[in-house]
Amino acid sequence: MNDTNSNWYKLDNVAKVFLASYTKRNPRSIRVSSILTDPIDATLLQEALDLTIKLRPQFQVRIRRGFFWNYLEQTATKPVVSAETSGPCPLLYGERYKGVLHYQVTYYRNRINIDMSHAISDGTGALSLLKLLTLNYLKLKYPGKFDESSIPDDACADDRSRNSYDQFYDNKGFTIIPKTILNKKPRAFQIQSRRLPYNQLQYIEVHTNADVLLKRSKELNVSLTSYLGAELMFAIHADMPLRQSKHPITISIPVNLRNYYPSDTLRNFFNNIDISHKFDGSESIETLASEFEEKLRANLEPEVIKKQMNRYQNIEQLFLARMVPLFFKQPIVKMFSKKESRTVTAILSNLGKIDMPEETTEYIKGFTDFCSTDNLFITITTYKNDMVLGIASSYSGTGMIRRMLSSFEKSGCDITLYATEIIH
Repeated sequence: MNDTNSNWYKLDNVAKVFLASYTKRNPRSIRVSSILTDPIDATLLQEALDLTIKLRPQFQVRIRRGFFWNYLEQTATKPVVSAETSGPCPLLYGERYKGVLHYQVTYYRNRINIDMSHAISDGTGALSLLKLLTLNYLKLKYPGKFDESSIPDDACADDRSRNSYDQFYDNKGFTIIPKTILNKKPRAFQIQSRRLPYNQLQYIEVHTNADVLLKRSKELNVSLTSYLGAELMFAIHADMPLRQSKHPITISIPVNLRNYYPSDTLRNFFNNIDISHKFDGSESIETLASEFEEKLRANLEPEVIKKQMNRYQNIEQLFLARMVPLFFKQPIVKMFSKKESRTVTAILSNLGKIDMPEETTEYIKGFTDFCSTDNLFITITTYKNDMVLGIASSYSGTGMIRRMLSSFEKSGCDITLYATEIIH
C-alpha cells in the first residue's frame, strides 16, 4: 500500500528506534518554542492552531501497534491549547501516556511551545510547524498587518508526509548481512557526574551573542559547529578521570539530510555523525577546533552521508527483519540502541539560523529548542543575533556547562541563562 495516499503511514527506521528505546528519563521528545514580545492570548493561539493543522495535517497521527511494526494512523482528534504545566519534553508516547496525538501546544507568558514525540518528526519538521503556527498567531493578533506574509513552502501534502529514508535508499552492495551493520565503533568516555535521581532531567536555556561566536569561529578558520564542539570537548575533558583517558570523547552531531536530498518531508530525515578525539594533553582550542572541522568535513561528504543513511535501511530490507514479530524485535532494537549510546559522550545539534518574514521580526524575540536525553544533549538555534543553547542534562553537576560558558564570556559574549526546575 502507498503510505502517502492512505490514512496510515509506515514508520521510518529512526522512529522505530525511538519507540523501542524510550525510557522514563528520556521519553524521546523534542520541544521547540517561539518567544514573542507580548503575552500569549490563549484564545487566539487556539484559533491559530486550528488553522495551522488544516495546512499541516501530517502531524495529525496516532501511533498504532502492528504485528510486525508500529505504524502511524491519521486521526481527526484536534489538539487543544493549554497553559504549560509539565515542563519541556514530556512523555507523549507509551503505556503511561493517555493522549491520542503525539504532540501538544502550550503557552507560558510570551512563549508558544510545541512538544512532540521524536517518532513523528525531527527538529526541522517541528520547527516548520512552529514557524507557521507563530505566523498564523501574529496574523490573528494584529489583524491586517501580516496578511501578505508567508513561510516559503512549495511542497505538496504527499511530499511533506513522505518517508524519505525509503525514497532515497540505494540498495547497491546490499548483502544478507551488510558489513556496514557490523562496523564496531569504539566505546566513548561516559560523563562521570552523578545522575539526577528519579529519572529527572534539568533543562538550561542559554542566550548569547551569535556575532561574537561566529567571529571567534572565523578567527579559528572553522565552522560554528566545530568551534562549539571543540569547546564542549574541553569542558567535558576537564572532569575526565585519568583512568578513563584511554577512551575518546565523542560528540554526536545530527545532520539534516534535506541538505543532501531533494526532500520536503516533515517526518524524521536525519543522520548522526560522530566526531571523536582522544586527549593527550597537547591540545589547544586552535588545534582541537581545526581537527574537529577536518573530521566534520570528511563525514559530511555526500558519499559518506549516503553510506550512513543506507546503513540502517539495509536492516529493514532483510526478509527476516521484516517478518519477525514486533514483540521479538523491539527488545533487540532497544539493546542495540543502548549499545550504540555507549559510543557517544554527548550530542550537539545545530538547527542553524531561523528566518521569519521581515515584517514579523519586531514581534518575535527568539526561538529555542530542547531534546530529551539519557545523557547530555545541546541544541543550537539562532534568530537574528540571539543564539540559544538548549541544554538537556541527566546529570546533577553543571561544571561542564559553566566551563563552556566561561570560555564564551572570555571571547566577549554576554550570557543570559534560564534554568527550569528539575523535571520528573
